[in-house]
Order: sequence, then structure tokens, then C-alpha cells
Amino acid sequence: MAQKTSRSDAPPTLTVKGRDIRLRTIGFVVLAVLAIWFIAVNTASVGIRLWVGTVTLPLWAVLTVTLVVGLLMGVLLARRRAKR
Repeated sequence: MAQKTSRSDAPPTLTVKGRDIRLRTIGFVVLAVLAIWFIAVNTASVGIRLWVGTVTLPLWAVLTVTLVVGLLMGVLLARRRAKR
């Protein structure tokens, strides 16, 4: 793996087997793998208190929903920021 420095304004990349891979992509993949591992390890049931009542769900389901909602919020905020 060699770091490619072609232009100063280009995003930082690594060249792996002839392909340029952005460092941000590598970071995203590492965080995604860690999140999936964390969700897979937590399998116990938990009680979630809502405004009206309590719901019992497996913790992996709660974590998955939280991850998906967080990703959707991040995408929406990124699109909004890009339009400015």
C-alpha cells in the first residue's frame, strides 16, 4: 500500500492492488464493521419505556433501528449542507 499524492486539493487516497481507495471510505467500512459486531454481540432482551407503555425487544433490534435512523439523519443533513 502506497499513499498517492498527485494533487494537493484531491482527497487523501491509498492505492491497493492498483485501485485508489479514499481514506474516508476505509474509515466508514471500519466503523460499519464495528457497529455490526457490537449489534451482533448484544442479544439480550430489554424493556423500552415509551410515553404510553413498555415494549420488550431484543437489544440487537433496538441498536439496528438506532443505527439506521442515525444513518438516515446523517444522509439528510449531508444533502442539506451540500445544497448550501
